[in-house]
Amino acid sequence: MRTLSLPLALTARISPVVVLAAAGWALTSGPATTPAAEKEPAPQSAGESPTGASTAAASKQYAAAPAPCGSIATATLKSLVPGAKTAGKEIPSTDTSLRRTCSWNALKGYDYRWLDVSFEITESDAAAAKSFKENTTEKSGGGSVPGVGDAGYSVVNLTTEDKQQTREGVVIIQASNALVTVTYNGSDFESKKAPSTDEINKGAIKAAKEAVAALESGQKA
Repeated sequence: MRTLSLPLALTARISPVVVLAAAGWALTSGPATTPAAEKEPAPQSAGESPTGASTAAASKQYAAAPAPCGSIATATLKSLVPGAKTAGKEIPSTDTSLRRTCSWNALKGYDYRWLDVSFEITESDAAAAKSFKENTTEKSGGGSVPGVGDAGYSVVNLTTEDKQQTREGVVIIQASNALVTVTYNGSDFESKKAPSTDEINKGAIKAAKEAVAALESGQKA
């Protein structure tokens, strides 16, 4: 097999050191949303209604992010990222209850694939909806993903560096107070062509649906 000369951008993605610095939550543009500090509840008088507390609780369905490396089925991983270790690699997070990301990547022959799955737990449905809107506005040119969570968005872009094409798809799903973001890309280093838009888009959406299912079956607030 001849020696490959990888484009700088893809070489950086393969490097574990750069992955830890750049992959993780750089893949989503919205800032982390941390829950408000817990306060000692004031004593409730006999005539005081607990309606406000009930409404607040109802608007926050998820208490913590699920384990991202276990959110995608083994068969799906083998299909989307051939040759990758199915256990994945979780990116360090300052608060794993609020934000967790797992990455899979592999170069099999001349074909390279990369998959990231990220979960972010916000303080309320409204906060998640705001972050979803900000992220999808920034990543313009895509379309909706119906039937998954409360709102879904998918966009695919093609980039070229040193005549090497890379096609990347991003899917963002809002489910109650949680945001699920999937990034999936690929390149062929022999032909220098990228996988088709359809392949990347369908792969990213499939992974997103499985990630949302893992979120919904996990712990709730």
